Amino acid sequence: MMRFILSAAILLTCFATSQLDANDKLTVTKGQKIAFLGDSITAAGARTNGYCELVIRTLNAQSLEVTARYAGISGHKSNQMLARLEKDVLSHKPDWMTLSCGVNDVWHGDRGVALEPYKKNITAIVDRAQAAGVKVMILTSTMIREDQSNKLNQQLAPYNAFLKSLAKEKKCLFADLNADMQEALKHFPADAPKGKQLTSDGVHMNALGNYMMAKGVLRAFGMTDKEIDAAESKWAKK
Repeated sequence: MMRFILSAAILLTCFATSQLDANDKLTVTKGQKIAFLGDSITAAGARTNGYCELVIRTLNAQSLEVTARYAGISGHKSNQMLARLEKDVLSHKPDWMTLSCGVNDVWHGDRGVALEPYKKNITAIVDRAQAAGVKVMILTSTMIREDQSNKLNQQLAPYNAFLKSLAKEKKCLFADLNADMQEALKHFPADAPKGKQLTSDGVHMNALGNYMMAKGVLRAFGMTDKEIDAAESKWAKK
């Protein structure tokens, strides 16, 4: 219990400094559909208390009656998400799409996607979604091991820098989850176990990581800290 209380305090500290693009009012309206495009982090996020499920549950607690299209597939990279965009997302006619992509493009090494083709793939995903009338929220890739200084996270950095730039260029909503998580890791006690503060294995989210992702998405959608904190107090009870 003490760890959970401490963790909640850490989350509050970090969001105040990293979500620079949050809106001042809720952008989701009643009856809309939200598609969540991503990899295994998003696939797991569709489960109870996963970040996608928490986003939908919290919005519906505001009587918005939103629905979800979950489109996360384990192991998928930007080229695969682009290839299945029409089938898995656009054909379902969502109003919104969150895009979480980049970890596997880097983590998979020689089987991954280099930065320049990644940029082309992600730009094409955003362009096609917007052309279909879908509003897009871009999420930065979270982390590869809970250590910003490791080689893979250093390789991930320019991918995330591109996502931030693209979100601004294309006028997408933006949630800098990577910045939130890297900031959060600075605030855990020095004697806390290393490597599993926000993830179960250095990549996939544990309960706290899912909470942090959900809060980042909700903030980007325009929910206030007060509204999110009230919702979070009920999350663990389900």
